[in-house]
Amino acid sequence: MNTSITFRHLDSPDDWARAFDVMKELRPHLTNVDAFGAQLRKQREECYRLLAACDEAGTILGLAGYRTQTNLLYGRFVYVDDLVVTAKLQRSGIGASLLERVREIARHSRCAHFVLDTGLHMPLAQRFYFRNGLLARGMHFVEPLVQRDKERTR
Repeated sequence: MNTSITFRHLDSPDDWARAFDVMKELRPHLTNVDAFGAQLRKQREECYRLLAACDEAGTILGLAGYRTQTNLLYGRFVYVDDLVVTAKLQRSGIGASLLERVREIARHSRCAHFVLDTGLHMPLAQRFYFRNGLLARGMHFVEPLVQRDKERTR
């Protein structure tokens, strides 16, 4: 990739609105920019940060959403909630750069582990994570407790 990439945290509602279309590529269920901003505001209360990879013009090319947590399994760790690069720039190295940036943040914060989940149905993402030094250590189990609005109207 020839363009110069800069990384910066997105901390304001205006920044989040600019990130909406990129995040929607990863999370297509997001349909409203205002609801997205409200959700990010809530997640920030739980230490969520949104890191953007931007080109020289400030266009957002990719995002990494993460938070620092502590639990009995990992001790202090950074959990990556979201990692997305615009479709036209996938396989350009931006995703690996975002992942490395967040990994550096975890090391600087003296975290013992760097953790993320990916779907079992996403073999390309799994290969990407293996190539970037992450190892599969378990399975993630989920039970939906609240139905989404679309499911309720059926």
